[in-house]
Amino acid sequence: MSEFIRPGAGARVRWVGFQTIVRREFGRIVRIWGQTIVPPAITATLYFVIFGSLIGRRVGEMDGFSYLQFIAPGLIMMAVITNSFGNVVSSFFGAKFGKHLEELLVSPLPNWLIVLGYVAGGLMRGLLVGLLVTVVALLFTHLPIRHPGVIMVSVILTSVVFSLGGLLNAIFARNFDHISWFPTFVLTPLTYLGGVFYSMSLLPAWAEGLSHVNPILYMVNAFRYGFLGISDVSVTSALLVTVAAAGFMYALVVGLLNRGTGIRE
Repeated sequence: MSEFIRPGAGARVRWVGFQTIVRREFGRIVRIWGQTIVPPAITATLYFVIFGSLIGRRVGEMDGFSYLQFIAPGLIMMAVITNSFGNVVSSFFGAKFGKHLEELLVSPLPNWLIVLGYVAGGLMRGLLVGLLVTVVALLFTHLPIRHPGVIMVSVILTSVVFSLGGLLNAIFARNFDHISWFPTFVLTPLTYLGGVFYSMSLLPAWAEGLSHVNPILYMVNAFRYGFLGISDVSVTSALLVTVAAAGFMYALVVGLLNRGTGIRE
């Protein structure tokens, strides 16, 4: 269809198309706010009450901070990861299931821009939920901000990575059961074993070494460093790992769409 667009109008058409995808995704998030915004806040509150206030009193300090302060950045990041992933996997698979994804794919929009539109939707929900969980955290404890730049870069990159992960899951999913398989058996274990609730210094040497294979460990620690100034890994390495993961995932997803994987089958 792009051959029917007059020269010079391609960039404008692409921009309008990108805006349309982003607006649709934002409208979807707001329209079903009871499913997209409220549950993460309730879940985070329960985590802070049970793990922070009740169990945290027995744990005491961890790496020089109260247990509640220590886990707060990890819980915020966990909410960002879960909701960025969930927003894109449900939206894209819904488009596949409803058979209106084909209309988008035959439009003048290139696949790389379609991917960016869905990622923007996941990023919006991830950041909205992250902000809300941060507010919840501040009701329970004080969170210093040592490196605001690291906070912003790490949370945006992490949200992008798992938005792309949700898109990848949706591409291969053939039914609604498939979109819950990856979060249940892969994403949740990696998140809980990614240093959200404990410091790596508590682990035996073999477990600590194994943990460094988990990419979420780097994301959580970079985010925690932004608030508390402590990290179990090099912050530079953590950011580089996240950037590499985002680049790899983006190239992979665009390549799969260009091949028609999961779409033409």
